[in-house]
Amino acid sequence: MGKKRAEYSENLKWNVKDLFTSKEAYEEEYQALEQDLAKYAKFKGHILDSATNLLELLEFDTSFNKRIEQIFVYAHIQNDQDTTDTNYQTMFGKTYNLYEKYVATTSFITPEILKKDYQLIEKYIQEKPELQAYSRTLKELFKYQKYTLSAKEESLISNLVSVFKTPDDVYSLLTDADMTFGQIKNDDNIKEELTEKSYRKFIESTNRRVRKQAFTKLLTTYSHFKNTYASLLMAEVKNSNKIANIRGYQSSLHAALYQNDIPTEIYTNLITTVKKNIKPLSDFWQLKKEMLNVKSLHLYDTYAPITKEINHQYSVSAARDLLYQALAILGDTYITDLKQAFDNRWIDFCSNDGKRNGAYCTNAYNVHPYVLLSYDGSLNNVSTLAHELGHAMHYYYASKYQKYQDYNYSIFVAEVASQVNQILLSKYLIAHTSNKEEKKYLIDDLISDFKATIYRQTMFAEFEKIIHEEDEKGNILTHEDLSNIYYKLNQEYFGKNIVIDDIIKYEWERIPHFYMNFYVYQYATAYAAAIKIAMDILNHKDKAQEQYLEFLKLGCTKTPIESLKVAGVDMTKPETLNEAFAYFEDLIKELNSLK
Repeated sequence: MGKKRAEYSENLKWNVKDLFTSKEAYEEEYQALEQDLAKYAKFKGHILDSATNLLELLEFDTSFNKRIEQIFVYAHIQNDQDTTDTNYQTMFGKTYNLYEKYVATTSFITPEILKKDYQLIEKYIQEKPELQAYSRTLKELFKYQKYTLSAKEESLISNLVSVFKTPDDVYSLLTDADMTFGQIKNDDNIKEELTEKSYRKFIESTNRRVRKQAFTKLLTTYSHFKNTYASLLMAEVKNSNKIANIRGYQSSLHAALYQNDIPTEIYTNLITTVKKNIKPLSDFWQLKKEMLNVKSLHLYDTYAPITKEINHQYSVSAARDLLYQALAILGDTYITDLKQAFDNRWIDFCSNDGKRNGAYCTNAYNVHPYVLLSYDGSLNNVSTLAHELGHAMHYYYASKYQKYQDYNYSIFVAEVASQVNQILLSKYLIAHTSNKEEKKYLIDDLISDFKATIYRQTMFAEFEKIIHEEDEKGNILTHEDLSNIYYKLNQEYFGKNIVIDDIIKYEWERIPHFYMNFYVYQYATAYAAAIKIAMDILNHKDKAQEQYLEFLKLGCTKTPIESLKVAGVDMTKPETLNEAFAYFEDLIKELNSLK
């Protein structure tokens, strides 16, 4: 048993009182929101009767959204800080139910507005200048006009949201709650429980026996459930394809990318470009094989460190000071603003029992961002903290400089700021150590990030594309088909100088992102963008720092592609990805020079 949450000092916990001073205050707002839902009824059938009606609806809906966001974050983060607390479970459950009621209640708005032509909206904006504040929102709404159904049909779809979530919900329950992987012998030859959470520790072990055993046992366990996972994944794919078809999109890929104005060529060009650049990864495998002193490199060896782990332990204050130093290149204003995260307790550092695994950042527009992690003082955790604070500062600046309806930037750019922070931290540490082994460790870590984010996530993206296309053609994909597709992709993406172990064909079963509908490609595109931004800043390219800070302030006022251009990155051009691969090759050369 670990520590109880009550055993941690308050300064290590996020300050939920910034959201609501008490549970009673939350309950009061919850009930007020529940009552205010009924006020939407008066707009039904009358939204576009006049410019005044349209403005009143938009202002009411914006205010309601701010409020429901705030209670949602309040319930959500407290449930995650201790998932064993039934009070928080109940609070989050009923808050989520309220959100679903809101979605169903307001489902009439979009189809009702889209019955008219945009010319009427332009006329109303002329009549009522206050509507100008919603011009982007309205223009964005009309983008979906040809893909929006009748009010009745939209209501039906809204009411089926929880049904469409079933494959993902069942996947989570099966993977996180019901599955067990048994025990393996750790580095000290002592039996230890293998879980998804402990797997990383084992697969990164310096002991090859431990790595192989963890890899084999984990994937063998998944293989026992291959029929169930195949059924769940293909149900998710069918949901995605059918909804896209019902709405009239060209494909589910088109539907997923359309919402962020991303041309499908960005997706396909990513796959093509990465597959043209497999050789650098094959070269790295050869180097890693030599550094690990193994005759053949297996997939379970790819996460093994080439040096002893850097065992520096950083207190919270030491991590904070290190981040201030590493990110100082972003300017005094950025650091001053970043200090609020520590001084005003935006971060929850506790590692208490029942706390949700992993790390994330969320935001309430009326308050500030919140960061969750289970801090253990390791360098890896400092890097995670840098990552999540990148998200926090992106949220902070977007909230500060944009109206509510314009602040929530798209997923396509969401991982840029987090990755910029991590790269700047790593480059700072490499530049400020004279220890050869430490340098090797840090460079290998950057290489691993690149491999995991550019190569592996793009491989995931192609897997998603293939299985959706096969379903669109009416082909039935069994677990055997899915496994064969996945195995072949591993062979293609990981190239030469490595053994592609047969059991890797079951790995698709453990990837939760396949239930997020063409999400993963954005990790790769964002990382490529972050590399360019970080390296331009480090190389003191003219205006690089200023352009990046301007990008953080944009929210969704520009399309994701145009937003990145403000930061000096053009994702429509092959140069961005080519620069990323040049960076990767430079890292390999630098590591090779330290052999």
